[in-house]
Formats: sequence, C-alpha cells, structure tokens
Amino acid sequence: MKLINKFLVLALIAFMTSCTKPKVFTESDIHIIPKPVELKLQEGVFEFSTSTKIVASNAFQEAIAKEFSDRMQTAGGFNIQIVEQAPDNDFIQFNTNSELAKEAYTLSVSTAVITITASENAGFLYGLETVRQLLPVAIESPKLVADQEWVIPTVAIKDEPRFQYRGLMIDVSRHFFKIEYLKSVIDRLAMHKMNVLHLHLIDDQGWRIEIKKYPKLTEIGAWRVDQEDKHWDGRYKTSPDEKGTYGGFYTQEELKDLVAYAASKSIEVIPEIEMPAHVSSAIASYPELSCLEKRIGVPSGGLWPITDIYCAGKENTFEFLENVLLEVIEIFPSKYIHIGGDEATKTNWEICSHCQKRMKTEGLKNVEELQSYFIKRMEKFINSKGKKLIGWDEILEGGLAPDATVMSWRGVKGGIEAAKQGHDVIMTPGSHCYFDHYQGPQNEEPLAWGGYTPLSKVYQFDPIVEDLTEAETKHILGGQANLWAEQIQTESHSEYMIFPRLAALSETLWSTKESRNWEDFSSRITTLFERYDYLDINYAKSAYLVTADATVNLENKTASITLQNEFPNPEIRYVLDADEINENAIKYTAPIELNKTTIIKASLFKDDKPVGKTLIDTIKFHKAVAQKVKYLEPSDKRYQGAGEFNMVNTLRATKNYHDKQWQGWLGKDMEVIIDLDTETEISEVIVGTLENQGPSIFFPTAIEVSISNDGKQFNSIGKIERAFKANASSELKDFKVKFDNQNTRFVKVKATCLAEHPKGGSAWLFVDEILIN
Repeated sequence: MKLINKFLVLALIAFMTSCTKPKVFTESDIHIIPKPVELKLQEGVFEFSTSTKIVASNAFQEAIAKEFSDRMQTAGGFNIQIVEQAPDNDFIQFNTNSELAKEAYTLSVSTAVITITASENAGFLYGLETVRQLLPVAIESPKLVADQEWVIPTVAIKDEPRFQYRGLMIDVSRHFFKIEYLKSVIDRLAMHKMNVLHLHLIDDQGWRIEIKKYPKLTEIGAWRVDQEDKHWDGRYKTSPDEKGTYGGFYTQEELKDLVAYAASKSIEVIPEIEMPAHVSSAIASYPELSCLEKRIGVPSGGLWPITDIYCAGKENTFEFLENVLLEVIEIFPSKYIHIGGDEATKTNWEICSHCQKRMKTEGLKNVEELQSYFIKRMEKFINSKGKKLIGWDEILEGGLAPDATVMSWRGVKGGIEAAKQGHDVIMTPGSHCYFDHYQGPQNEEPLAWGGYTPLSKVYQFDPIVEDLTEAETKHILGGQANLWAEQIQTESHSEYMIFPRLAALSETLWSTKESRNWEDFSSRITTLFERYDYLDINYAKSAYLVTADATVNLENKTASITLQNEFPNPEIRYVLDADEINENAIKYTAPIELNKTTIIKASLFKDDKPVGKTLIDTIKFHKAVAQKVKYLEPSDKRYQGAGEFNMVNTLRATKNYHDKQWQGWLGKDMEVIIDLDTETEISEVIVGTLENQGPSIFFPTAIEVSISNDGKQFNSIGKIERAFKANASSELKDFKVKFDNQNTRFVKVKATCLAEHPKGGSAWLFVDEILIN
C-alpha cells in the first residue's frame, strides 16, 4: 500500500511540474506589426501577476500605464499598480535616453524587469504597444479570460520608424462621422504606430467645422438635401431653397478635445481647409465669395466639373480665408495646415472681371499662374502664423509656393517633381494608398469608389522611388492612406475599408525595406485579425477570399476553372455540387475541367478548417453555349466583352464593368439572334445584366424573346417589363423570361435601354450572357 502511495505522489509531482512548466517561445510565436528593426529572442519569460508594478515618472507615462493596467484588469482580472519608485523586481519601467532618435525606443524584457527606453513620449507609447503585441491576443478581450497565461518572451528590441510621417486621411465632409468614432480611429492608429490623422473637414458636400465669425458655414454649409437612397453620382442638383437635413459639424470645443486626445496618443491632427475648389458648401453659405455670386444649394452628391470656386480676384475672398484660418489655427496646434488645392475648374476665373484685373495687376499669364498666386498668398499667411502648408500635387501647376509640402496622389510623379525642386513630399498614390478602392472581388464587397487595392498591393507600397537622388530622397517625409467617403455612409463601413489595410501600410512606413516580406507578413496578420475580433473592429476578410478565373474551349464546350488567393502558397480546397465544404474537400492543385453545369464551392483552409467566406460559383452550360450570335445592333466599341461568342461562353461578368466580360450599348437597345443550329426545345431565356447608376449603367426597362425556325419570321413568346428605380448600389441581376415549351432553332432577344436618363444624356445597357434553357 505504501509503495502505491509513493507512486501516486511521484505521479502527482510530475503532473504538477508539467502543468507549471513555463512556455518556451520561438520566433514564429512573435507576430508584431509593424515589424521591429531588430529583435533578439532570449531564454525565459516575464510573467504578469498581481504583484507586477509599472513605474511612471510623469503624466504621459502614467496615462499610458493606466490604459495598459485597465486592459490587464479587464482581460486578466488583476490590477497592475502604478508607482513612482521601482521595487526590487517584477515591474515595467520607463527610462529616458535623449540620444535616441525621435519616436525610437528600445525594449528589454528579462524574467524580472521590462524596460522601455526612449527620448520622448511617442517612444514610450510605441514600446508599450509592442509589449501589448507580445502578450496573448486575449489581452484585447472586453471581458475576463479564464485559464490564460499572461507571459511574454524575454527579448531585446531596438526599433524606430523608417519615415517620420505615417498618416491616415478621413473624409468627414462627404459623410459625417461622430467624434467618438474619430477617437476610436486614433486609438487604432496608435496601436499600429501611426502618427498623423488628417481630417478632410471641408468639401462641396459639407462644411464640418464651426467658424464663429461666419456662422452660415455651419447653419447652411453643413447640411444638404438627403438623397442617400440614390447613388452618389445619381443625385439631382439641389436648389438653394431646399432645406438640408443630412449632415452635421464639429464645434470648436469638440475638436479641441479631439486634438488633446490625439496628443495623448502621440498623434498629430492635421486639418484640411479646401481652397480654391471643393468649396460649394462655403459658396452656398456666402455666394459673394465666388466669381458669379449666384446662390447655389449644397450638393447632395457627385459634382463635376467643379466650377463654383473661390474668386481669386476679390480681396474679400482672402479676408474670409485668413479669418477662417485664424480660428482653425487656434484649434489645431499641428505643424501643418492642408489647403487642398486640387481639381479646380477655372472657367469662371477666365471670364471674371475681378480675376482678370488680378492677373493684369500681378503680371500673370494664365489662370494656372493665378492659382499659383492664390496658393502662394495663402502660404505666406500660413507661414506668418508659424505653420507650414500642405497641398495636393495640383499646387505644382503654375509654380509651387516657396515652402509648400506636396501630397502626391496622382501617382508619384508630382512627388518626384516636388522633391527635385527641394520641397518636402508625402506620397499617397491612388494606386496603393486609396482605401476607398475595392479590396476584394467587387461581387463580394460593399460598394466602393472603384479601383482595386487589396491588402497585398498596399504592402507593396514604398514612398521612395528609384528616380530620386540621395539628397532628394530626404525630402520624402513618408506616406498616407486616404479614405474618401463618397460611398461610405456608416462608421462600420469606414472601419471595413481601413482595416486590415492600415496594418499593411503601417509596416511599409515603419519597418526597414530589407525586413519586409509578404509571406512573413501574411503569417503575422492572422494573429492581428484575432486582436481585431476581440476589439470588435469590423475589418475586411477580403484577403481570405478565393477567386476563380475561367476559360472556355468553345470547340469542345468545356470550361477550365483556376482558383487563387492573395496569400502566398495558399491551401485551397473545393467541392463540386456538394452541400458544404469541410475537411474532406478536394485540395486544389490544378485547374478544374468541367463539361456540364456545376456548382463550385472553394475556401482557404487553415489547420484543416475553412477560413473566410466560401466562394460559390455556378458554371452554367446551357443550350446556347458556343452557338452563333448575330448582332442586329452592335455593342459599343469600348465594351465588346470577350468577342463574338461573349453572350454564349458560360462566363459571367462581375460588378467590375471593366472586367472585359461585359458588352455595352450606349443609348441603344440590345438585339441579337442566336442560332441553336438545330430545332431545340426551350422554355426559358435568362439575360445577365448590371446596374450601377453612378457611371450611368441601368437595368433594361424591358426584355422580349421571339422565336423562328427560318431566322426571318419571328413570333414573340415572352416579354417582361421593369420601370426605372433609383438604386444607390451596384447590382447584378438575371432577368428571366419563362414560357411554355417551344421547339425552335432561332431565338431573338431584345433588351430595351433606359430611354430617359434621370440626369440627362444617354444611359448604358450592359449584358454579359444570354442563357437558353
């Protein structure tokens, strides 16, 4: 009996020892984003407990320490005390080293002490954010997490940003977002070690900042007629007598509070006060600021060209802008004031007596030089207040203001030109930094402005281009993402467009170019997704999506389907005509060959489980596949799809109307005859169409099907009609014309184009496939 007890005791000791064995970290366990400059993993761990302290010596350190402690209290259930004097061990401390670069930090983690060393507040914040990312993802939990080890590896980290400017622009003019949401954006910018929030406060569709000297700016300019049920570019021109009900603005006190909150996260808030264009909201409030002085309504949606701009010839224009900027400068202590300067259509300047007089007086050759005069004059005023001017790259036109910083959005060309002239530059090319673009297949995404900028493309961004010398390169301050909000009506949608692309951008702007690797980043981003889940961030899972490309062999009537995903070496599995996709799905290794109607379901897999949204695609083999098509009305040369057999090749187009699967008719009806080769029994015709009212693409108003056995005399056997409806989204729709069984060889299909465009001009009709069953 004693022997048995002895064995039991030994077994119990062995079990307890195995349970308390400390976690051993490997480099693959560390998923910090953005990637540190230098990280050395050592043996052992630091364990957080009820006895852990944080030593803080000033108010900023106390504030970030409290936030960290609160997070640990919520998720871990124990309080980390903040003290002034360091105990013997088990503590976090902040050390100041003035020799470290601005925003740089070092992080030393031993089994007893965590030391964050920096020269200023930002470094301490970033060091603590790195500690946060070393902790289990459960640290982000909004409630207590049971049975969790709160340990981090012992490491030595040296870290600093590659670029000094790392920004995000939020457009609050096109759609208004509350201060609380902007604060949440600031929190997440800090989490990603970003340091600038650029607020686009003014545009044609809304003035969002209180200016006490000019109350009409918010009484009138902050509100527009609510047409949110219509596509942004499908809204009618509003009258100045219509009352605006959509909008809002920030009081000066709200903005001062926001700026202070951002400062507590080492983030600079830069205001953008547009000029001379994108100011219809100001002209609607004070018509005398324009050349024509006509009353206008605040536009409810898309506006082009932008001709209602500030008059460059009147002194009262500059008096107004200087008074506005005086109040703006009192709110925002930022180094910069952004003045826009883009997309000004200067036709009114060409006929304005005030502008012509100004040009003559100042010896200006054309309206481009007049715009340069405008910008240079405003820069002189801004500089006199101790600030620097930023403008979009259009401010290069006519001559650049002496000390201006250029934000290059039309590619990098403007940035290169400005750097060569000795000006500072912030790179923000639409190709990589416009977060209003789609980040996945348009069929699977909410409505976006256009373009395609997936996570992997953002990660390819680099502000430094090869055309610059070493001296010119020093003028590249960094980069910025821009989230224009024409199509973004809600805060949830805004989040979706920002995350996770902000994570990719943060690494391109922080980490060294040599250390960046898409495969490595891909392995770390999934852990960040788990943090986003805990934080309830509505991030896009578009990077998980599997996409399918199809090619058709029209001779033998087969389709070849290729599956892909943007992650490197993805494990994709699929099933054919099955109810669900699970661990038994077929691993994709080569194109899938099909010769009959088939439903394909495919997903990215991780640890034998599907992740992300499942791709569901139906390849339909119908009776008209690869048959001859005669076009009674040819499609527009710009949209001819995949060629002669486009209507009968089984391939379906997407919401991207540039995907070369659409045939388009401008202001004309589609009318085709399909030869089935032999007399065939049919009972249904399906016409695949697209509606996107912004670029004037509308569903057909009627579809009629006629049949014939000689190809000459046709009898109508079915027709459907559909009246025009306003549609704010982009939508694919199959119109089905059903009828009793008919034997026929020739099928004529007519789709009627919308005759009267709601805003005038011609409408587009788009068709991708005609299916005959």
